[in-house]
Amino acid sequence: MNKATRRRWGPIRSLLCLAPLFVVAPFYAYKTHYALPVPIVGLYDPATSLPQISEARILAHAKYLSEDIGYRTVGTREHALGDAWMLKQAEALRTECEAVVRAHPSERKLQCEVWHQQGSGSHRFDMMGKRLYKTYVNLTNIIVRVSDGTNEGKEHAVLVNSHVDSTLPSPGAADDGLAVGVMLECIRVLVNTPEWQPKHAIVFLFNNAEESLQDGSHLFSTQHPVAKTIRAVINLEAAGTTGPELLFQATSEQMIKAYATVPRPYGSVIANEIFSSGIIMSDTDFRQFQLYLNMAVVGNSYLYHMRKDLVENIEPGVAQHMADNTLALLRHLTSSESPLAQLASTGYSAPRTVFFDYLGFFLVYSFRTAKLIYSISFILALLVARLTYVDPAPALKKGGRFVLEHLRGAFAVAAAFIGAALGANVVALLMDKVLGKTLSWFKSPFACIFLYGPAALSGGLASQLLLGRAREHTVFASTMLLQGFLAICIQLVGVGAGGTLFLSSAPMILSLLLNSLLAAPGDDISLWSYALGQISPLVVGTTLSCAVLDVFVPLTGRIGEDAPAEYIIANIVAINGAYIAPLTVPFVHRFSRRILARTVVLLSLVTGVAMAVFYSRSPFDTMHQKRLFVLHMENITSQEQHLHIAAADAAPGFHSLAVDIANEFSVPGVTLTSVVMDDWNTDWDTMYPFSAFLTPYKFDLPLRAEHQEAIEHDFTVTTINDKVDAVAGTRSFTLVINHPGIIWTAVAFDAHVLTWTLDNSPPDEYARHHIKEGSFYGYNTWSVDMVIKLQPEADENKLKVNFMGIHEKAMWPAKRAEKALGGRAMKLFEEFDGWLERETGGTVDALLLGCVGGVADV
Repeated sequence: MNKATRRRWGPIRSLLCLAPLFVVAPFYAYKTHYALPVPIVGLYDPATSLPQISEARILAHAKYLSEDIGYRTVGTREHALGDAWMLKQAEALRTECEAVVRAHPSERKLQCEVWHQQGSGSHRFDMMGKRLYKTYVNLTNIIVRVSDGTNEGKEHAVLVNSHVDSTLPSPGAADDGLAVGVMLECIRVLVNTPEWQPKHAIVFLFNNAEESLQDGSHLFSTQHPVAKTIRAVINLEAAGTTGPELLFQATSEQMIKAYATVPRPYGSVIANEIFSSGIIMSDTDFRQFQLYLNMAVVGNSYLYHMRKDLVENIEPGVAQHMADNTLALLRHLTSSESPLAQLASTGYSAPRTVFFDYLGFFLVYSFRTAKLIYSISFILALLVARLTYVDPAPALKKGGRFVLEHLRGAFAVAAAFIGAALGANVVALLMDKVLGKTLSWFKSPFACIFLYGPAALSGGLASQLLLGRAREHTVFASTMLLQGFLAICIQLVGVGAGGTLFLSSAPMILSLLLNSLLAAPGDDISLWSYALGQISPLVVGTTLSCAVLDVFVPLTGRIGEDAPAEYIIANIVAINGAYIAPLTVPFVHRFSRRILARTVVLLSLVTGVAMAVFYSRSPFDTMHQKRLFVLHMENITSQEQHLHIAAADAAPGFHSLAVDIANEFSVPGVTLTSVVMDDWNTDWDTMYPFSAFLTPYKFDLPLRAEHQEAIEHDFTVTTINDKVDAVAGTRSFTLVINHPGIIWTAVAFDAHVLTWTLDNSPPDEYARHHIKEGSFYGYNTWSVDMVIKLQPEADENKLKVNFMGIHEKAMWPAKRAEKALGGRAMKLFEEFDGWLERETGGTVDALLLGCVGGVADV
């Protein structure tokens, strides 16, 4: 279109012109983000006869673990069955490996070794600001080392880790049966690939106690002789069942570069910085190692640690994606290009690397390069802004107008961002405090966009009404300059996430140059310039939104009632929205103040309608369930029996549900009262410190026949080797916990511990101590040696110890097949579970544990 005949279009026509871009770009980003490979069934490629990763085989392994064996909670019989099955698989692969070597003695330099490690130990496990000690007895790991059989080949190794056990409420198909299957398939393919000759060894660690707070990886890293050869670690995890495997933590620059060689890399420096910061509580075996890549499936994490973590709910292609990437990474790390030898000699470099997906490419560059690129981009942006600037009042000939105008433009952009956040948070406040409808968006990760998106946009535009009119061209250039400047500043403080702002601002430079060709000086910004400037933010922003909402929305269902879930999600929507559509601010200054005011009113009405719609929505459904925690507690000391229930979210309705449960299962006329959850509430100590997230209630059980029977458990806490040194003012003893048939035992006490066998640095003060245990099936005793300082006010120098644990046969639904052995707790749980299903329509997933506890003065 000729510059002289160019006409300004109105807002509707302009938006219709840009609409295809706002549909196609996010759709492309969405499809690319969630793209998965086609699952492979056959074990061998029919065209080449070479072995290939088979998703069908991986899922078969995961299904056997999660459904044929079942809930593999540490200390249970099923946990022992999982250990035996895993050892059998490892031995079978060693036999297969030896057969390959015998068939090709001169061609294959290959050795497969298997260890069945068993050991005891202890470690400190601080989490959520709480100090916790773990002790374990005779736990196991299965280790497979694949090498060329030489000492040189075994000197440097990469470790691949997954865990065979599952957590209390879950059969663990994805977490972590999927990764176990991936590792078994990688061994099979590598061993049977004729041309593969490993320069460095691979150690496959099938650790059998991750969910008990990383006892298995601690056992390996501190006690196995092979551990000293490990130069890098790849941890395979799952917190969901759909979407691509995500690289979400990396502690080594060399390993990030190695990951870039895989066929389908997916990860970003933003995810790495978020997870490494501790904002999200994600504690895997990561903490037991240093040179690390943490890779996990995170989509649909609604099923994380839930009953429905089953193979049928794992999306086709998920296993193939993780396995293909893992296999490629192992090939690279065992090749001549591997960084393992360098890592051994020079150590690892903490990651100062920017990495992310962009338009189908996985970009990796150093912080130094980032500073250089972002600086050059900002200088170019300044030059283009100055060259395309037209003074609105040249006759006044006032110096500095360029700077003042762009400062005003930057202020408009910043005000829009603040306004968007305020608009979203006002709606969050109304939904939370006024309407009492928190988490109404919970059952879809993208539903929150429709609630908070209009509010954020309305708030952002309303801020422009307060500021008055600004020149469209100036605000466009100011957006570019502000984002470019922030990219440099963020990078200078060592945060790689500034790269996203660079990806948004850099194309705007080209947009302004294009505009100088399409529009007359001082004229409006061409719609073509808007289109070019918006492509990158739309694609990158949509990808980021998918990744962030996939993690944070389901997370709000397990971070506790007091967490500001509504405001977290509102701010995520506002921030992502501001990034996705940065040119909205200059675009609205294209039109009159009257049009802007009408737009704000319209968006406010849309916000009101959205609030009304979400007010009527239930947060949960059968595939996006509420988590309910239920304990049947038998107190050995008082002979009392109580039912404890708790939730871990802020959704409305829990109190009403608790009342209904009390009316159905407690004594008549019970008054429901909440219980304070703190370090001295020992009823939930088997879940400490996660118990801090819970909102608990406690009530008496009715006087049924089974509850009239005496509580009989040989669960004891005693001391031996007990000595008091009156002169030194100390007492030394061995605390012995005997717990036949009881697992996941926990003790808590108040004391000034001077020394003990758990670690070398107990707090030098009178304090609360928590110790949790995990032991292999059939091992029923553990102990701690300690010396404590006598307290003047103590009664006969005795120590009050709160203790509790889980009846191994009283976990529903894990022990459904053995319910007759679970006593009164399992009778109640079967009735409770059926009632809950009927009353809630399957929208609640309950973890039901039969617990035993008491108090001992020792």
